Amino acid sequence: MPASTPTLRSLAKELGLSRTTVSDALRGSPRVDPETAQRVKEAATTAGYRRNPLAGALMSELRRSRGTAFRGVIAIVDFEEPERPKSALRFHSELYGGAETRAGELGFKVERFPVGRGGVTVQRLDSILQSRGILGVMLLPTWGEPDLSGLDWTRFAGVYTDYRIERPALHSVCPDHYRSMLAALRHLHSLGYRRPGLQLHRPHDERLQFRWAAAFRAFQENTPGIEILPPLILDNLSQAEFAKWFRRHKPDVVLSHHTETIDWMELHGAKVPATHGFVCLNLLGRTRACAGLDLQARTIGSRGMELLIAQLQRNETGIPEWPSTTTIPAKWVDGPTLREAATA
Repeated sequence: MPASTPTLRSLAKELGLSRTTVSDALRGSPRVDPETAQRVKEAATTAGYRRNPLAGALMSELRRSRGTAFRGVIAIVDFEEPERPKSALRFHSELYGGAETRAGELGFKVERFPVGRGGVTVQRLDSILQSRGILGVMLLPTWGEPDLSGLDWTRFAGVYTDYRIERPALHSVCPDHYRSMLAALRHLHSLGYRRPGLQLHRPHDERLQFRWAAAFRAFQENTPGIEILPPLILDNLSQAEFAKWFRRHKPDVVLSHHTETIDWMELHGAKVPATHGFVCLNLLGRTRACAGLDLQARTIGSRGMELLIAQLQRNETGIPEWPSTTTIPAKWVDGPTLREAATA
């Protein structure tokens, strides 16, 4: 018969030590003599023992809560970034809400940790998480490239709720911008629009690895009957630049993150929705009623929490060898800025 899985109890019996001593040694507690700790670690390695981080967190929480029902804690890290657009705040709030709800359903609770200006440093965060036995880390989207390399990732499992993370490269979950753009353009085509125009803030598209613009161009080049218009992609969006582009290329529908674009269109002769259409690429940022895309922030937060807790349950801490990206397609939402489908 195969040997049974080694446990703290079996290691303690083999070494002639107490279970508490073995546990403290494997956790790196200074209460254990260094020679004893080394002997315990060598025996654990030889036996193939692997620590269950959730079990340790369970006992830690039970000791703190004096026997009340256990709920593991997940850290939700939010970088304090003064350059982040205010429109991103609602997206973060929805992400957090989805993550918090799903964590509760799975027996965990979440706690937000602000990092950077006005918050703690990454090094301080590492100390806090380790001292509290928090093993799961979810990172909210950042406007710049996030850097959590200062955490001791041998102790943590992590998920990022956006695309680009290299320090370290973690599993991520985010909207499927490419697929969502294609779906929106196909719907507009079905409504009879033939001259779609795209307005983007360049830094926004860059941080999404150009997915909005790439999908827009692919649709133009591969859809019969669509007139190819150059997208308006600027470092700083302005009414003057929009006016020049709008008058020159004459799009019959504009896709943009910024609903003030509707006013700019109407200043130059458009009557929305009678003569022209408008689609908002993220309805959480709209300032007026319109058609557009719901990027499903709550669903992304929920799915991210599922992926993170699954890692913990499989005892998968550390930087993944092959980081993966899970994408969630947007939902189309009808609105008063588009005409109804043409009838035959």
